[in-house]
Amino acid sequence: MDIAQALTVAHEASASVRGTTSPNPPVGAVILDAQGDLAGVGATAPPGGPHAEVAALATAGTRAIGGTAVVTLEPCNHYGRTGPCSKALVDAGINRVFYANQDPFPQAAGGAEFLKARGVETHFLNTPIRALTPWLAATRLGRPHVTLKFAATVDGFAAASDGSSQWITGEQARSFVHSDRSKRDAIVVGTGTALADNPSLTARTADGLYAHQPRRVVIGSREIPETSNLATSGFERYSGISEALKALWDTGCRDILIEGGPTLAASALQLGVVDQIQAYIAPALLGTGKSIITWPQSTTMDDIHRFETTSVVTLGNDVLMELTRKDQ
Repeated sequence: MDIAQALTVAHEASASVRGTTSPNPPVGAVILDAQGDLAGVGATAPPGGPHAEVAALATAGTRAIGGTAVVTLEPCNHYGRTGPCSKALVDAGINRVFYANQDPFPQAAGGAEFLKARGVETHFLNTPIRALTPWLAATRLGRPHVTLKFAATVDGFAAASDGSSQWITGEQARSFVHSDRSKRDAIVVGTGTALADNPSLTARTADGLYAHQPRRVVIGSREIPETSNLATSGFERYSGISEALKALWDTGCRDILIEGGPTLAASALQLGVVDQIQAYIAPALLGTGKSIITWPQSTTMDDIHRFETTSVVTLGNDVLMELTRKDQ
């Protein structure tokens, strides 16, 4: 197995645990033996459990001696709930390490230097890993990475003029939304959405619920009825976005999804905290209705928010556009 193939396997391992590791990053690791054959695969466990490298080494056993490690993130170099992965790789007899991303977390960085100083051949691949993107951004920003998600018609409406919005997109797009929810730390809505749609904010499969469920967060001052789906299943409440982001960061959230309606979307954009947009676009027209964003004042082209298109995916009859803020 070559390094590119090993990195693909490590990437898949990373994606498999996204949403379950925060505040730690969802890392994937592969161990190749001295002959270049696959010996072990690991991914970061929930907080307190082994990191990806340690899990992969445990699977590889003595086959790690003289072998190669391929990791989606630079091996950590600090003692926390677990020991440093850089030391574990040295102790296991690894000769070469390839890592896709540098660790921006000051307390954990330095693993590459530790390895080089002990004679381990070390290579920085500088390769984006999708599952790590939110954690890397959150670590740099010092707050959770924020994705704003909405579904809209081609002419930009999120609901009809009578307020009805089910369903703008088709079944395949809705299924993808639930899969995506299962990879997030929290889902955030405003009280307007909570009252109008009575959402559960769960991540559902065709047969039940995903194993991992995001935290459910409501922002606003209006009361939520005790009989609502959110009240019966439990949710967190904050008065504003800034308060919510601080509290979520302090309690371990690094990757959140804002699904709340046009007022909350506008507030998040105006605060400059939207790092990514997921726009589910249906091939349909309403002509009039509720916009995806409700601005409190008129705008000019000087007020435009620019994003870069990073992905376009067809989901049945709908299209998912993923956009990243240009200054990131």
